[in-house]
Amino acid sequence: MNTQPTLAKEGENTGTTGDSQQSDGSHGLKAGLKNRHLSMIAIGGVIGAGLFVGSGSGIAAAGPAILLSYALVGAMVVFVMRMLGEMAAARPSSGSFSAYADRALGRWAGFTIGWLYWFFWVVVLAVEATAGAKILESWIPAVPQWGWALIVMVVLTATNLGSVASYGEFEFWFAGIKVVAIAAFVVVGLLAVFGVLPGSDNPGAGFAHLTDAGGFFPMGAGAVLTGVLMVVFSFMGSEIVTLAAGESEDPQKAVTKATNSVIWRIGVFYLGSIFVVLTLLPWNDKSILEKGSYVAALDSIGIPHAGQIMNVIVLTAVLSCLNSGLYTASRMAFSLGQRGDAPKAFAKANKRGVPTTAILASVVFGFVAVFFNYKWPDTVFAFLLNSSGAVALFVWLVICVTQLRMRGIILRETPEKLVVRMWLFPYLTWATIAMIVGVLGYMVYDGGSNREQVVLSLLVAALVLAIALVKERLLKRADSGPELDRV
Repeated sequence: MNTQPTLAKEGENTGTTGDSQQSDGSHGLKAGLKNRHLSMIAIGGVIGAGLFVGSGSGIAAAGPAILLSYALVGAMVVFVMRMLGEMAAARPSSGSFSAYADRALGRWAGFTIGWLYWFFWVVVLAVEATAGAKILESWIPAVPQWGWALIVMVVLTATNLGSVASYGEFEFWFAGIKVVAIAAFVVVGLLAVFGVLPGSDNPGAGFAHLTDAGGFFPMGAGAVLTGVLMVVFSFMGSEIVTLAAGESEDPQKAVTKATNSVIWRIGVFYLGSIFVVLTLLPWNDKSILEKGSYVAALDSIGIPHAGQIMNVIVLTAVLSCLNSGLYTASRMAFSLGQRGDAPKAFAKANKRGVPTTAILASVVFGFVAVFFNYKWPDTVFAFLLNSSGAVALFVWLVICVTQLRMRGIILRETPEKLVVRMWLFPYLTWATIAMIVGVLGYMVYDGGSNREQVVLSLLVAALVLAIALVKERLLKRADSGPELDRV
């Protein structure tokens, strides 16, 4: 018996394409996300707290050349999203790339990458809850940090348990604040760069700061690769829109729109904002590391209370990431349950189309991880963090390899649904694979925490893969058992 489910059946039976109920009469996911929700999730999906908090370290490591690092990683994400968009527009699914890997490469692939992705996001829940708690404690110290972490987790869990529409509404406003804040920063910053912002404290040096402190490559051309390692993980999350599309009113339209807009989103929000920072201040200005790149840039313009303004924006980014992380982890668990790769309870949704068990299982692990972060931050939690560190790159790699196979499957079965196509297929797909493998290889070569992340992530991946292969062998043995008995 063939143990691989067909993707078409998954879409028909689960409600991931807009059906409200499964064929067996049990409740499935519902199309509760409006087009405006999907549009804002797509725009804000690539903007995480890492952009606001971690960009200063990248600038210090590579100087103005960090722009090339962002451009290289941005190009890689654009290519990966184009490939994923091709598959998701043709076959919307709550399991997204995990379901596609299941179909194109085998159950072992869907099982492995699905559980690794779930693991990645439940660890992110702990990271983001702690980051948000630190900001809130600084405002209201009467409540301890762990108390704020608990409050944040409970509120966003309740949001996700309410309905997919409530998740979409929260994310719409969270992402909206991030988008408006960065857009305003870019516009105001450029006005200050050219010396036309009224009342600005910045001298308006134009583009001089890109080369006036040791040139464009002050740390050497090799620092661009070091910068790549520092910025790559701030792009994780762009694929969330393809999971959410399965619960939208028009999945194909939503995915197509999100895929086509990813270039300008990365160009404006990542490259644009970092470019503004580097033109407002010399790259080696001490305030970039001391205050953070965006706060330092706002201070140079003369914006009062820049630090508190940025804290509000970072808190919004943190809550947005936590909200989407819980949603994403639960939907991946739901899809794994549907395919028999997780407990059957994970695949059950209530009358509102909410996979309650999948959400609670994900948030429980998140609460445990938060506890580890407070109790053993340098041992147990550090292991969890490092062992999920390279999963983002593994996911992108699997998307690339899956798309090589899925193109042929889609053309053979439903060619009319191939409305989004990867450019220069298969050459650009192979080039993207080479880029991702190159980043992983350089992480190992670079040593330190980067090497540890790759090694530990590979060990966890190998463990999950071993479980997948054993499970698949047991299923095949169970299927062939009656035939052997008859012989």
